[in-house]
Amino acid sequence: MSGLRTAVVAGASGYIGQHLRSALAAEGVRVRTVGRGPGADARWSDERGLTAVLDGVDLLVNLAGRSVSCRYTKRNADAILASRTETTAALGRALARTTSPPGLWVNASTGTIYRDARDRPQDETTGELGAGFSVAVARAWEHELVTAPTPVRKVALRMAIVLGPGGGALNPVVNLVRVGLGGRMGAGDQIFSWVHVDDVVRAIRHLHAEPAIAGPVNVATPHPVTNAELMAEVRAAFGRRHGLPLPAWLLELGARVIRTETELVLKSRWVHPGVLLGSGFAFAHPTLPEALAAIAVETPPGLLPVPLG
Repeated sequence: MSGLRTAVVAGASGYIGQHLRSALAAEGVRVRTVGRGPGADARWSDERGLTAVLDGVDLLVNLAGRSVSCRYTKRNADAILASRTETTAALGRALARTTSPPGLWVNASTGTIYRDARDRPQDETTGELGAGFSVAVARAWEHELVTAPTPVRKVALRMAIVLGPGGGALNPVVNLVRVGLGGRMGAGDQIFSWVHVDDVVRAIRHLHAEPAIAGPVNVATPHPVTNAELMAEVRAAFGRRHGLPLPAWLLELGARVIRTETELVLKSRWVHPGVLLGSGFAFAHPTLPEALAAIAVETPPGLLPVPLG
């Protein structure tokens, strides 16, 4: 990628972070990492080390944040918020101390920041922000980015549900299909905005190459589906003709058992990538049947691992 020689990825051990790190390294980009593990080039608790690892790089991508696949108890809610706002604030302080900051800071955010939308898509200009815990977290997360005391160009990456092989958000859905529970969830009319993990990586590269883009950027295919369509396409891709529907009350019961929240499947997310499309970005995986077919080829048989919250 022209002009990109070095990058820092925070949250590189996560699903998206692993894909991004591998893709950049394959293109010859020297990647440094920020995290809590022993293999990280800088630790969150080391201000001096954090500043040093950011000084002189071309791109910073922050994907750090605790998984939201859990029950929103006070303890978990505090951890979800802190893991996003405190890491973003720490990066802002470190960037302010650098003598040669990166040209672009891409910070993760979420398409869940928009309201439950079933009437029209939500883009970066006309989209309406929602209410509730998840939205409050997203707004606080983006506030830390916007107010960070550094003149670096900043992009808040409002990602839809990320699909791909080897993990991510698709595994629990595939498991439901494989045990015969792959029908619609709730009413089934909720919009499911999604994006393939490869297109997340490609979008980040695109943003680096387009210096006029700053602020919120929606990362979602322009071809969302309803939940009922999602489940039908997953059944087709993974060779199941039928699947029992899951009413909302049963989803709530199951969510309690696996310690997660029904909002993750019942909220209608209709996220439109206005900025990306307007700047000439072309999705490699624009439609769900094609994306799922590619993922299915790389997915092993049997039940897939799903971390419990």
